[in-house]
Formats: sequence, C-alpha cells, structure tokens
Amino acid sequence: MAALLLMSSTTMQGQLKREYSKTTTASPVFSTTASPDIPTSVTFAGEKVSFDRLDMAERLDRELTGIIYGQTTTELCFKRANRYFPALSKIMKDQGVPLDFLYLAVTESSMDYNAYSSAKAAGMWQLLAGTARDFGLEVSDEVDERYDPEKATVAACKYLKSAYKKYGHWPTVAASYNAGMQRLTNELAKQKVDNSFDLYLVQETSRYVFRIIAYKLVMESPKRYGYRFSRKNLYQPVAYTTVDVTGAVANWIDWAKGRGITYAQLREANPWIRSTKLTNAAGKTYKVRIPKSSDLYRSKRTFTAYNKEWVVD
Repeated sequence: MAALLLMSSTTMQGQLKREYSKTTTASPVFSTTASPDIPTSVTFAGEKVSFDRLDMAERLDRELTGIIYGQTTTELCFKRANRYFPALSKIMKDQGVPLDFLYLAVTESSMDYNAYSSAKAAGMWQLLAGTARDFGLEVSDEVDERYDPEKATVAACKYLKSAYKKYGHWPTVAASYNAGMQRLTNELAKQKVDNSFDLYLVQETSRYVFRIIAYKLVMESPKRYGYRFSRKNLYQPVAYTTVDVTGAVANWIDWAKGRGITYAQLREANPWIRSTKLTNAAGKTYKVRIPKSSDLYRSKRTFTAYNKEWVVD
C-alpha cells in the first residue's frame, strides 16, 4: 500500500511539472496599452507652459501616465466633478480665479469632500486648520467648514488670489498651495529663479503642478485618453432648500427627522456638521441644506453633464 501511495504521489508531481511547464513556456498575451503623447505646450490659467524642455516633458509624462492608467480613481474624479464643478466653477468666476484651479481640487482630494490627510488637512481643498481660519472658515469639534465644498472653495480662492499678488504667475501659485508661500518664497530667493518650474524641490511639490496640468488634459479631452461616460454614469448635482439655524441644536438626528430626512442625508448635504449637536453659544447663523426629495432618486431626475466632452450620449 505504501509503495502504491508513493507511486501515485510521484505520478502526480510529474503531471504538475508538465502542466507548469506548459504555462510558463507559452507566449504570454498582454492587453495593448498606449503611451500618451506629450504636447509641446499647455495653457494653464491663461499662461503658456512649454514642454519642450526634457525634464518638463518627462515630469508631465509621469503624471499623465499615472492618471490615465489609474482608472478607478480617475473615473471617480469625473463622476464626483460632475456633481460639484457647476457650483464650484461659479464661485471661482465670482472670486476671479481661473477655472483651471478646479483641477487643483481634483489633485488634492479626488473631489472627495470628506478627505482627511495624515498632515491633518481636510476637505476637498485639503486645508489645514490654521489656513482655513486665516481665510474665514470655522474649525471646531462641532463645525468644520473645511468639509463644506462651497465655503472651502471661497477660502481656497482667497488663498490663491493672495499668492498671485506675491508671485504674479499662476503655476507658481499652484506650487505654493502645496509647499506654502513662505517655503516657496525662500526657495525662489535661495535658488535665484523666478518661478516654480526652475526650482529643485521635494518630490511631492516638484510633481504637484504637473499633476494638476495632467488632470486638466485628461478631464478636458477624456475620449482621447479612453474615458467615456453616459450621463447616467456621472454623479448628479443635488438641489437643496436651506433653513437658517441661529440657536443651539440639541440633537441633529431629531432635527433631521423633524424635516423629513435621515441624519445620514443631513450629514451628506452638510458635511461641515461634525457632531450630533450644535452648541452655537455665539448665536451664529448656519445655513443648513435640506436635499430636494426628487433629486435623491434616479427614477425622478434629469441627468446632466458638466462638460459635453465627458459623455457619449
């Protein structure tokens, strides 16, 4: 019996070796991929950026390739942008900031309003608490307006305009958003150059503006890079009514229920709410959004696209 088992085991091992040999010696079949062409120049925020210089072209190529083939994140960027770009672009126009800075928000958070980083930056624009307060946002345990896409956009625009007064060059302004104005100003002086493209910086900041430009290229011409959507694929803007809250709220859960929505829907519509209660000792007025019921159901709404280039239908 032992001999029979040994022979059976030996035979099986031989068969496995033969099968393995077949799979490893056969010619592998891979999906066809294409490397993106790098443009000779791109206009960013009204300023021409040349990619004739080898290092400039290669840095853009790295970011463009990563975005094109990072399909999961890139698709979500399109879908979320369709919901938020309409309101955010209006704010940016009103604030006098070029719309290309929408792609800075994409780079910062993949358009996730609830994003939070290891550096304690929060929201779609990834603002630090101190910076947020400097530009007019409330940040506390109960209220954190960094998570409000529209209020955070106003604050980010204030920062960007302040940086433009200092540098007069929008790509350098974008770099300062990542590095901080003080650090970038010090490096410009130390390295004796006048814009961020000529600086030697830590890798995160060195890549940053190129990533923003790469998102601009992909999101302005998605079909060129293999991205195609139906309107129904894209997340839709949600219409709201607003209620002024001027006093304390003992329990947001009960407050939401009394207005015909769930606590989850309240938090989704008002991500600046960070607690189940609101003390509001100062009697500040908070505008609380109540989502329009018909906009919450696919069967009841009209589907729109922020950019006609995003859709095939």
